[in-house]
Amino acid sequence: MELAYIPSPSTGVIHLGPLPLRGYAFCIIIGVFVAVWYGNKRWVARGGKAGTVADIAVWAVPFGLVGGRLYHVITDYQLYFSEGENWVDAFKIWEGGLGIWGAIGLGAVGAWIGCRRRGIPLPAWADALAPAVAFAQAIGRWGNWFNQELYGKKTDLPWALKITEGTNREAGLYHPTFLYESLWCIGVALLVIWADRRFKLGHGRAFALYVASYCVGRAWIEYMRVDEAHHVLGLRLNVWTSIVVFVLAVTYIVISARVRPGREEVVEPDRHAKTAPVAADDAPGDDAPADGAADGDAGDADPADGDEKAEADVDADAASADAESAKKG
Repeated sequence: MELAYIPSPSTGVIHLGPLPLRGYAFCIIIGVFVAVWYGNKRWVARGGKAGTVADIAVWAVPFGLVGGRLYHVITDYQLYFSEGENWVDAFKIWEGGLGIWGAIGLGAVGAWIGCRRRGIPLPAWADALAPAVAFAQAIGRWGNWFNQELYGKKTDLPWALKITEGTNREAGLYHPTFLYESLWCIGVALLVIWADRRFKLGHGRAFALYVASYCVGRAWIEYMRVDEAHHVLGLRLNVWTSIVVFVLAVTYIVISARVRPGREEVVEPDRHAKTAPVAADDAPGDDAPADGAADGDAGDADPADGDEKAEADVDADAASADAESAKKG
């Protein structure tokens, strides 16, 4: 007897007249706005300028969406390019299918372009965005709930997810892996916030901590899922990806802490700062014109002074000559 369970929505689309509002896309959009808003607060707190996060997100978000979709299509190509499938469906991103690894990878390329245009170090920007991205993932995972996808094995737990009959799915109660991952991402965000305050993480280490801690949760959650996926040595492909990325993230944290300890003092140099005006008395070259003017004034007075002196000398010489003549006479 089903006493308690999480119901699934009867539809993932709400039509506002001719405009379809899809739950999956709505969750992604809300997640992006939350990431930009909270990332901006952290960036300003670290000494950056308000609005910089949004400016760089203009580059990072489109790259991330393309990268996430490419990763999904490449790793699950049989859903779009096998016999009986329509390859056009590979472009229907609103139906679900974004790989976080591709989104982070190609999104980082877009962020690098945006940071380079602003003269900002990418690791510092990534550190500010790390918990914000985790919160965005937590929100975005609810898009899978709207699409009734990415659930786990069957279960009779009170928080089981009820799935209805549909294409490539069987009605029943399953583990709500979308909910597990959403809660895990919230925990990851809180962990990064705490560690960043406690240890003053810098030079990309806060972002690396986010990646490493997310990989731990993704590995066991991925293992619970029952949707079709490629397997390597008995494990799902995304489990192996989580293991490899986890090792790389931890290695980066260790090496970075030794090579570049501490945190960046300046995260956004003011490239448009103007030099403070110099006081008039201290301005170089100002004394020269004044001296020249004084010299000029003295020079203008010299001819007159010279004429008067010459006339006085002539008169004195004449008086002396008269005195000598009188003595002789």
